[in-house]
Amino acid sequence: MATKRAKAKSEGDDAPKGGKKKLVIIVVGLLAVGAAAYFFVLKPKPEGKEKPVAGEVVALEPRQLNLEGGHYLKLGLALQGTDSVAHGIEGSKALDAAIELFSGRSIEELSNPQELHHLKKELKKELEHLYHGDVMDVYFTDFVTQ
Repeated sequence: MATKRAKAKSEGDDAPKGGKKKLVIIVVGLLAVGAAAYFFVLKPKPEGKEKPVAGEVVALEPRQLNLEGGHYLKLGLALQGTDSVAHGIEGSKALDAAIELFSGRSIEELSNPQELHHLKKELKKELEHLYHGDVMDVYFTDFVTQ
């Protein structure tokens, strides 16, 4: 009989410990959910990451670029500056990046809208880097293949 009581007592001791483990797991889970909610929803946005305000648009003279197979591309660009640019944007870096990106490509490649969209996106990313964020977009003002 003493062994039955000892056994019952030891089983009774396990029950509260299991309950404490569940409580700890639930509390930790709720803290994790609360932290995630704060991080994604309530956390204040940093001041430095504000969307730039559009400024002056600078149109560059169209250029002819050599394509694959003796073909040509007449490419005209316009650069959308931010309002933080004190003076006009000088376009030589943009033209150099465009020449490097588009030269030697095939007409078929440049006629594919998806590929052209990808190339424009790549050019925009490069211009944001070259102009240290002062250029926020690029527009094609001329795009003629021959």
